[in-house]
This record gives sequence, structure tokens and C-alpha cells, in this order.
Amino acid sequence: MNNKYLLLSHCKWQMVSTMNFIKKAKSVLRQVVFITLLIPLPLYALDIIDILGGEELPPAGRKAPVQKNGANNPNLLGKTNNTQSSDVLDILGGEELSPLNKANISKESPYNEENKGKNQIDNVPVNRYGNPDCVECDLVKERGFESCMIAVLHLYTGEGFNFKLPREALESKGFSIYRWADTPPSPQELDAKLKQASQLWIISDQGKKLTDAHLQVIKLFFDTGKGVYIWGDNIPFYADANYVAEALLGTKMLGNTHGDQIVSLQTQQNQAGLISGHLITTGLQHLYEGITIATIQPSPTLKPLIYGSANNLVAATYDKYGKRAIIDGGFTRLYLKWDTAGTGRYVKNAAGWLVNYERLGKTNCQAQVK
Repeated sequence: MNNKYLLLSHCKWQMVSTMNFIKKAKSVLRQVVFITLLIPLPLYALDIIDILGGEELPPAGRKAPVQKNGANNPNLLGKTNNTQSSDVLDILGGEELSPLNKANISKESPYNEENKGKNQIDNVPVNRYGNPDCVECDLVKERGFESCMIAVLHLYTGEGFNFKLPREALESKGFSIYRWADTPPSPQELDAKLKQASQLWIISDQGKKLTDAHLQVIKLFFDTGKGVYIWGDNIPFYADANYVAEALLGTKMLGNTHGDQIVSLQTQQNQAGLISGHLITTGLQHLYEGITIATIQPSPTLKPLIYGSANNLVAATYDKYGKRAIIDGGFTRLYLKWDTAGTGRYVKNAAGWLVNYERLGKTNCQAQVK
């Protein structure tokens, strides 16, 4: 009887010891997991983005992104905490997304690093409009984006608008241009050419020319992290601009505001002027706003870039979830009064920013125009 009692006591002691050990192990494990999640949180967030190819994680209650082949991304399967994942991406602010993508970044930056993001460049003369007058005052070095192709859906070509002036400016930075004039290509041709492009520019006409199939191709392109510049102008010259902007950015442009002024750096929020410190406004203190302008409608997904002389929002940027876009209500400055205050530099800076170099490097700059 005593032996049985001793044996039972020993077994009970072992069980208690084992349970205590398990409790301590669990406590230690919790601490390790907490510390692991807390300290390198951005790295985990970056890995999430890499898995998704830079696409926005779907907020709860929305469908997961659909891949080009129509199948849902298998990497999303089983994820039940999508809202928190999207919040993680918001914390990153749409900036550099992946340590793995650092391999894509060339050793020699295409940017004029010393001056990028600066509106005023010290010890440099200014031109007659008050902007710094030097090639190094642009965001992008000369030939900095060699072999980067810009696809242009140039749907409005009236008033002699042949894209000659923007082409020359962009080619000085190494960009090549592939342009469809007046009529868009088939969705299949658009898709094939966009595989070679670093970005897409859409210049709207007064009537809608793009189809749902075109829009699907454009959205898939945008979701890979490649840039989109949406250009419209005064009513009614924003039909396709709004069609694409509402699908990609959740906003649109409206109205017809007479501008034809030069705006300087903004001094009061929501008032006329350029937003200082943005890469696109590098080397710019004054900019021509365009003649007649459509106003971009407010959206929480956008950040203002240019306010016109009537305090209307002329241009805004989207920079979230690894994707970049610009929406602009003043395409007249691409061909009218081109030499007035900074248009050439603005166009070159905008194209450089839309490459999304911080995330993609030059991996989308391998194609030549054929």
C-alpha cells in the first residue's frame, strides 16, 4: 500500500512538474513571438507585399484581387485578417516596399540625388520665371532612365497637339515613347505593349473611347506597381480620364475653370500653389497651370500636388500599396505655352517618379520601342 502511495505521489509530482514546464514554455514562446512581431514588423509587412506582387490587400468584406488569368491569387487563400494587413501597408505609406527588391536598385541612382526634392537649389542661377536653371536641377539625370518606355493613349489630338514637346523632354531623360493617336488599340495590343512599358499616360478626349476590356488591362498594369498618368481638361475633355480615375483612384475631375496663370510654391493649405518637397516638384518654384482646367475632386486616397490660381485642385498624386498615379486636369500645358514656367521640368520629373524606382528599380525598363 505504501509503495502504491509513493508511486502515485511520484507520478503526480512528475505531472505537476511537466505542467509547470509547459506553462513556462508557453510564456517564453509568447514573449518570443511578441518580440519577433514587434521589432521587425516592417519586414513582415514587406514580405506580405512581395507575396501579393505589390497589390493592395483586400479590406474585409471585399473580394480578393483577381489575377490576369482570372484565378484568385493563391497566396491570399486562408488569410482571415486582411484588414490588419492593409493597415500594415498603410503604415508603410506606399514607399519602398521590399528588401528583396533592393537587388533591383542600380548602384548609380537615376536621380540627381543632391537636389531631389528641393525646390530651391543653392548657388544656381534662376531663369526668367524664377526656377533654378541647370540640368542637375531636374529630378532625373540626363539619360537616367535609358530604355524605360512610356506608353501613351493620346486620345485628344486637336489644336495641333502632337506630343512633340513632351516627347523631346522625356527622351532627354532616356525615356522612349510608344503612342497611339486618336484611337486606342485593341485591348490585346494594349496588353502586349504594356508588358514592355514602365508607365502609361492617358490623355482624354471629350467622348469615351476606352472599353471595359481596356480598363481591365489598365487596372492589371496599375496593380503591378507601374505608373499611370491620367490627363483631362475642361469639360467635356475628361470622359476617359474619369472612366479610368474612378476605377483606379475612386475620384474624378469636373468643371471648367479659366487659369492661364503661373503659380508659385504654396504658402497656405488648400490655396494656390505647388506642394513643396515632393520629388515631382524638384527644381520648381513656379509653374504654369494651363489655360482652361478641370478640378480634381477631393479623395482620401489622393495627395494634392498643384492648386491653380483659383484655389482649385489641378493635379494630385496617388502613392499607396506600392502603386503610383497622377491625375491632372490641365493637359493644355502639354502643348500651349510650353515654355512658360517649368512645364518641361515638371513633365520629366513626373515621368521619373512614375517609374516607381524606389520599389521596382529598373526592372520595368528593359524594352525598346519597335
